[in-house]
Amino acid sequence: MNQRLTTLSLLGSVLWASVTLADDRPNIVFIFTDDHAPHAIGAYNGWLKSVNPTPEIDKLARQGMLFTNSFCTNSICGPSRAVIQTGKHSHKNGFMNNGNSFDWNQQTFPKLLQKAGYQTALYGKSHLKGQPQGYDDWAVLPGQGLYYNPDFITPEGQIMIEGYCTDLVTDMAVDYLENKRDSDKPFMLMVQHKAPHRNWMPAPRHLNLYDDIDIPEPDTLFDKWEDNAPPAHYQELEIDRHMHLNFDLFVDLTADFEDPQPDRQVDRSAWINMKRMTPAQTKVWRDAWGPKDAAFHQANLTGAELVRWKYQRYAKNYLRAVKGVDESVGRLVDTLAKLDLDENTIVIYSSDQGFYIGDHGWFDKRWMYEESLKMPFIVKWPGVVKPGSQSDQMIQNLDYAETFLAIAQTAIPADMQGRSLLPLLMGETPRDWRTSIYYHYYEYPSSHMIPRHNGIRTERYKLMHFYQFGEWEFYDLKNDPDELNNLYRNSDYQKLIEQHKAQLAALAEQYEDDSDRSIRPLKWQKTVRAAGHASGR
Repeated sequence: MNQRLTTLSLLGSVLWASVTLADDRPNIVFIFTDDHAPHAIGAYNGWLKSVNPTPEIDKLARQGMLFTNSFCTNSICGPSRAVIQTGKHSHKNGFMNNGNSFDWNQQTFPKLLQKAGYQTALYGKSHLKGQPQGYDDWAVLPGQGLYYNPDFITPEGQIMIEGYCTDLVTDMAVDYLENKRDSDKPFMLMVQHKAPHRNWMPAPRHLNLYDDIDIPEPDTLFDKWEDNAPPAHYQELEIDRHMHLNFDLFVDLTADFEDPQPDRQVDRSAWINMKRMTPAQTKVWRDAWGPKDAAFHQANLTGAELVRWKYQRYAKNYLRAVKGVDESVGRLVDTLAKLDLDENTIVIYSSDQGFYIGDHGWFDKRWMYEESLKMPFIVKWPGVVKPGSQSDQMIQNLDYAETFLAIAQTAIPADMQGRSLLPLLMGETPRDWRTSIYYHYYEYPSSHMIPRHNGIRTERYKLMHFYQFGEWEFYDLKNDPDELNNLYRNSDYQKLIEQHKAQLAALAEQYEDDSDRSIRPLKWQKTVRAAGHASGR
């Protein structure tokens, strides 16, 4: 890319000073997964690094910039995507929980990119309901979609394609790069995978991956939440009590397992997917799982040993699903190089939120605790981003839309609430860069029973407010990175806590979020359900 870039600070905005023509603006390939925790990426040096889960994503990080303090605004699939589309918090874009429907008529960054002369395409998981707007070409999964032989909604109608979802989405993206785009225009391609979302169904080629090793256990696998506020005790996302042996871990699922019609808390999509597999796919699955299921029944595990077994099967399937994604990243990067597009294409890897891989004894997300609050963000931009660089500045998915618009050299609407990451990518940090991030989760009562809460996270501290029940938590992340010691009632921290409460109120006012004030505080005993009903044990 024959291009020299500098930055100009003008009225607090970062603008490009460039002599290039508009059609030389960089292409953007945005690879976006579902529930991929940073600590399940080797480049993030988490406790799962030892199993080398993501060599292709790690390579991408070595070629670009890795963000260590990347956070979501609302840790759940649909709302995270809505924030990215709009550059606005959930209460502003109208998609606060997965039960909502996204208003595609509103302002979104793909529409603005189209007006700026970019081609746009979207393949894979949308999870925003309705037909996407702002894309020249698209094919999306209905809802969560299926891992095997999934349906896709297209402008021409719904179709079913035989194969494994991650591979199929990658096929669509490669076909777009090779055959569908206009070579005279820059493009923005969104490749959005279902994996590694629950129920963590791996590709046939990965069913026996990791069979010969034990996945390291998190230090908090047997956390008892002794110092947490009540919400941590009444959740429904424990590996022990809530992870289903059949539907989540596939025990006996390949042996014509009959659906017992469990309650709504159990995700039955794996069973549904088994019913529509081809005979060849079914045989591969039965050959892989039959011996493992027999060994499990013979072991007759109970107590902590059963929890450890469930964790191993869960973590391996999660990482097997990640493996398919990692291979997709490699294939896309290779395709760009083959087409001589790699030097003028920005490749971004991210996910809609983090995830619990046994941390605190849990799976899923939703909480403001670190494992689900943090999301990966890796950017390769040849000639602009320094290879192997790292940014520790606080960013959010709230910033993605603004960044894409800045890359396209088009105006950022004043009503967007994030900031362009362009200066950070160029190795500069504006003096007024944020020192705290705002979080708000809304989906309660619902799956996993995580109550509504908002909060603030600074470089060192975190304040969480479970406002439905008048409960608070406060953590010193420097001395307590696992968030095991709730300091809210510690007398030594009261002044600091009051300062953070004031900062939380200021951020809520800045983002014009008063949605918590309309909620009448409740009592726990009137709202929580009996735990353990979906254990599958």
